[in-house]
Amino acid sequence: MPASTAADEAILRFSDVAFSWRESDAFRLEIESFAVRRCESLLVMGPSGSGKSTLLSLACGIVSPQQGEIEVAGTTITGLRGAALDRFRAEHFGIIFQMFNLLPYGSVVDNVLLPLRFARARRSRAARDGEPAGEAQRLLVRLGLDPALHRRSAPTLSVGQQQRVAVARALIGNPAIVIADEPTSALDRDHRHAFLDLLFEEAARAGATLVMVSHDATMAPRFERTVELGGLARPA
Repeated sequence: MPASTAADEAILRFSDVAFSWRESDAFRLEIESFAVRRCESLLVMGPSGSGKSTLLSLACGIVSPQQGEIEVAGTTITGLRGAALDRFRAEHFGIIFQMFNLLPYGSVVDNVLLPLRFARARRSRAARDGEPAGEAQRLLVRLGLDPALHRRSAPTLSVGQQQRVAVARALIGNPAIVIADEPTSALDRDHRHAFLDLLFEEAARAGATLVMVSHDATMAPRFERTVELGGLARPA
């Protein structure tokens, strides 16, 4: 058997994972085996309520499973707690939340730089070609946000502009994995495809694995692999 390349190695792996929300018995997410390769682009499909956002939250340690193990870049994150888990998440993950989760205070650039406050190695990567603020502005311009808006506060921007800020924040400092929760839901078809072009290009430039969830099947051909989540979530 030929030796595997670095790109073939799993950067994210679920083993015998089971999760249910304690305050709700609406569903139970069970994942016997699931892996994502380094530098892969993966689309996770499924209807509303199937557990797509929960899968992402498990992957980056926002919630912990009641059973099983989750491994990221060779580290079993189900064994991490508190500040150690927070630091690991900040170093390794760029997260595009469905509701963006931008800070209402501070500027657009401040929002983009936020993950670097908790991730020393990621901050160093962002500063390779100058100050991190310069890299933040480069990303914002590349994503189509006019420099005149970079010192504005996030709530003064349109939904589409806020989306671009959220993506720049996820990409800065070349995190190993970019997690995207329905990031194109606010865009029409033409803007959606243009947005994906930029996201794929910047993720590839950073050498990042891209994992996105959506219920929009028209995006599937853009990704290297598509996984249907319906078979992983079951009624309690």
